[in-house]
Parts: sequence; structure tokens; C-alpha cells
Amino acid sequence: MRLEPCYFCSSKVYPGHGITFVRNDCKVFKFCRSKCHRAFKKKRNPRKCRWTKAYRKAAGKELAVDKVFEFEKRRDEPVKYSRELWQNTVRAIERIQEIKERRQRQFIMNRLQVGSNNRTEDDLKEITQFMHLIKAPHAVNPELDEVHELAKQRLEELKANKEKLVSTNKSKKTNKKREKVEVIMEETSEQNAAELEEN
Repeated sequence: MRLEPCYFCSSKVYPGHGITFVRNDCKVFKFCRSKCHRAFKKKRNPRKCRWTKAYRKAAGKELAVDKVFEFEKRRDEPVKYSRELWQNTVRAIERIQEIKERRQRQFIMNRLQVGSNNRTEDDLKEITQFMHLIKAPHAVNPELDEVHELAKQRLEELKANKEKLVSTNKSKKTNKKREKVEVIMEETSEQNAAELEEN
């Protein structure tokens, strides 16, 4: 059973379901429901509609680049039927699906972790900057002083961690650049003379 992706929202279209539109140039478009078909006819861009997978991937909300997606690419190559190959393929599909789901969950958790780190950093900044609103300057309260000191230490730790992440990301980006290599071919006078004789 081949599950086609919807051309607009990229969700699965099961056999016998959805709408198929064939353009004059014989290009086939599959749509999961009339909502996607209508949006396509209105010439809407799927990357700008917030409910599509294309938007979520472009906005960095879903896993976009991964080796797992290589298995989902359509291959129109005829393969000779073999029962063993078929069984292995079914087993592999299940395993790949598990891996894909696990990686997507991890990606979402990492994305949410950044937001929680930013919120804690904002809270700690608020404590360090506006301590005078919580405690009067001349009042002595050892508990509030401890909270203030802990907030300062935690804020410094978060800043150090961010700097480390930024430096590692920069080093990864710089490593990707390839060095340009210049190749200079020197021709001898004997080679030139041989080429002239052949011509």
C-alpha cells in the first residue's frame, strides 16, 4: 500500500482517499482534503500557511534535515519480488519509523529547552536588577541576600554555557568551509613540441 504525501500540507493520503488533480502538462497533484485543494487553486504558498508541515519545517519547529528522510523518497525502480526482501523491508520500515519518532521527540525537547533556559535567565536578571523593590536598602534579611547571590551565580553560569555553545557552533561552521586549492599545470617544451607534431 503506497501512502502518497499531500502536495500542500504533506500529510498522508491513503489509497481511495483525497483529491487528485492532473494539470495540462500531465503533472499529478494529490491532496488529502478539499481545504488543501482550495488553497492550491488560490495559489497559496504552503510555507506561509501556519498549519502545513512545510511551514513548520521552514520555521524550525519540526525536524527538517535527517538521514531518516532518505528512506521516504520515492523510487520508481522495479525490483524483482523476493519474500525475504519483502519481510526485511517491512521490518526495516517499522524500525525506521521508531527511530524517526524518537529523533523528532528529541528535537522538540531540545527546542523547548532553549525557551525554558531563556525564561530562567530572564527571571534571574529580574531578581538581580530589581532587588531593591523586594527588599529595602537599609533592611537586613540574610535569606533575601542568599537568593540574590544564588541568582547572580546562576546567571553567570548560564552566560558561560551560552558562550560555550556559541563558540562550538562557530567552530562547526568554520570547519565546514573547504579550503581552496590552486593547481598549476606546468607544461614542458618537449610536450608542446609533441602536440604540435601530432596536429
